[in-house]
Amino acid sequence: MDQTTLIINRVLPIFLLIGLGIFVRRTHFLSERTIDDLRKVVVNLALPSVLLISFLGIDLQPAYLLVFIVLFAVCVALLGLGQFLRAKLKVPHPYFPFLITGFEYGMLGVSLFGSAYGLEHLGYIAVLDLGHELFIWFVFLAVLLLRRDGLQKPSQLIGAFFRSPVILGILAGLGLNLLGVRDWLYTSVVTGGIMTTLERLSALTIPLILLIIGYSIRIDRAAVRAAALVIGIRLALFLPLIVVLNAVFIRGLLGLEHGFEAALFTLLILPPPFIVPLYMPADVPDERRYVNNVLMLHTVVSIGIFAVYFALNPTL
Repeated sequence: MDQTTLIINRVLPIFLLIGLGIFVRRTHFLSERTIDDLRKVVVNLALPSVLLISFLGIDLQPAYLLVFIVLFAVCVALLGLGQFLRAKLKVPHPYFPFLITGFEYGMLGVSLFGSAYGLEHLGYIAVLDLGHELFIWFVFLAVLLLRRDGLQKPSQLIGAFFRSPVILGILAGLGLNLLGVRDWLYTSVVTGGIMTTLERLSALTIPLILLIIGYSIRIDRAAVRAAALVIGIRLALFLPLIVVLNAVFIRGLLGLEHGFEAALFTLLILPPPFIVPLYMPADVPDERRYVNNVLMLHTVVSIGIFAVYFALNPTL
């Protein structure tokens, strides 16, 4: 298979599945409630299965601890930068800082990277996401809830962390990996069947996520300018940051393989976390509309940028 054919065959399904989601919405083939149910299947079953298998298969290295720390620190710094930029630019939207940091790894990063490079290589971006996940659940969510409800108890955040199916999938994969039981799980009676079941669930992840994203894309044209400001700031920050981190940190200091460079690029071009609207108060419809517009428009831009990147970097 020549390079051009490989690129087209890997990227085209992404756009076709998103297009199918748009078609499903416009033809009312599936209801909003059905899509919400499919989203539950992804978040609670398919995505945790993918992450468990990915972390189970990772060859853990001490260098990954530094990756964890750096990504966590970057996310924290970006949250502070968001607060600063809001005051400096006089942005009227109180949720602006939450749109400057964080990345939608679960519902977009996994599907883009896995679709283009294969689920068997998902470990590269999964390692980078570890520090990000800790930030999301213990810093981002804490500040988000603080804005909505006031001071939160640490026990509430810890409870939310350990109730997340995605986190449970990551922790299970890491724990079993550290125990060194991967081969045993795949070859033993019963556990082998369980692992095959998880692999079958994993196969649902990419098509369902892309279909859901396509179904969810609704952009208010009147609000494009406000959304474009956020996207422009993020790309202006992250594209140079990707170059620096890959050259100095991933390739230089740690000497990690090229797959981590592609994973870092994929992670840092993603839109803000899709959980932001879920933790906003119900009495701010205009602000919710603003946030949703940013998320959807950024999703479209991220997919386009990733397609160009993959065309230039089709192999790991």
